Amino acid sequence: MFFERPDAGETAVLVHVDFQDEQEREDPGEFLELVRSAGAEPATLLQGSRQRPDSRTFIGSGKLEELQELLAIHHAELVIFNHALSPSQERNLERALKCRVLDRTGLILDIFAQRARTHEGKLQVELAQLEYMSTRLVRGWTHLERQKGGIGLRGPGETQLETDRRLLRARIKSIHKRLDKVRRQRSQNRRARARAEIPSVSLVGYTNAGKSTLFNALTKSEVYAADQLFATLDPTLRRLDIDDVGPVVLADTVGFIRHLPHKLVEAFQATLQEASEASLLVHVIDAADSDRDLNVAQVQAVLEEIGAEDVPTLRVMNKIDLLDSAPRIERDGDGRPEVVWVSAQRGLGLELLSQALSECLAEDVVDTQVSLAPSQGRLRASLHELGAVREETFDERGRTLLDIRLPRRDFLQLMARLGENANDYLPPEYQERPVWE
Repeated sequence: MFFERPDAGETAVLVHVDFQDEQEREDPGEFLELVRSAGAEPATLLQGSRQRPDSRTFIGSGKLEELQELLAIHHAELVIFNHALSPSQERNLERALKCRVLDRTGLILDIFAQRARTHEGKLQVELAQLEYMSTRLVRGWTHLERQKGGIGLRGPGETQLETDRRLLRARIKSIHKRLDKVRRQRSQNRRARARAEIPSVSLVGYTNAGKSTLFNALTKSEVYAADQLFATLDPTLRRLDIDDVGPVVLADTVGFIRHLPHKLVEAFQATLQEASEASLLVHVIDAADSDRDLNVAQVQAVLEEIGAEDVPTLRVMNKIDLLDSAPRIERDGDGRPEVVWVSAQRGLGLELLSQALSECLAEDVVDTQVSLAPSQGRLRASLHELGAVREETFDERGRTLLDIRLPRRDFLQLMARLGENANDYLPPEYQERPVWE
């Protein structure tokens, strides 16, 4: 019989194991930040190294005895592992340690549960938690034993555990339906933006890279931003006006982390779809982080998992104030912006970032000269109102020559409003193609 599980305590003993396989390694520094973000008080960190996890207790008998001693010394009620544990490993550890055991996945889920604010975010976190719990339902529940026989105690033959599992499956099914509705609504909104030809830009990056601070700096918003992991969980959309492009939708998404639980990525599919269907991804990177290359690789792995690896990407190296580095734009061989160095908190390089966004998004810009007859004063005035005229001259026949630059969609909308054929004013490279091509 398992122990009666106590309420979760604040004081925790942490366990971190180094493995020979680089792919299995976790960062103890990041682990400490996760624990603090969850609100626990780290008492001490037990470290060790193994070739592979022990199948029963993950850490082996020697470290298990050491862990029991540390729990007694620090009067801790919680043990947190910086690794994913199997349900049987958790049960064996809890039986031996007589306290609650939490693995890395459970820790991240707990942080997400604290951070969720919107209805959608809460649903997504609950789904991930229920699917995580479904394999661990037996753990720590002393009352879920098979019903006893006897007069007055004979039931329908279903155990309490089976009843709870059935209720759990029903709740998971219900949440899936509600999240499907959210996905359909988001999809409709994206289609509406696409019809209006409004570009969308999604900020992505490793957690605590400064995405929300950059989002606030660009949009003059007040999205919650703090020096902690997963400070922002729910996606936020704001309008941003970009030179030569016009309005775009800027989305601040949840931060990624090394070995982000697959179930969590699955649950947040509706949110992450904003990134997979964006016109441009802005990958925010903590330039001062010694592990930035590993973090970049992890973000790329998650982008591949959600099908966003082919979306055009602009990298933003943030926190340059910690490096004493100057703001700048790095370009590729074709002269296109590739990396922008900024400090969102200090406001350094933001004008360069706006310029880079303009260049990345304004590929479909009309930049040409149009010739207007004296009778086309209305068209001339409208182009001036749009701020599209860079230079105005006249030829020997008295026609007005306008050097214009404006988003293609604005030009086409203007032509349609005035009842003009846009192709009459544009060189071949800008002309509308017939729909059958």
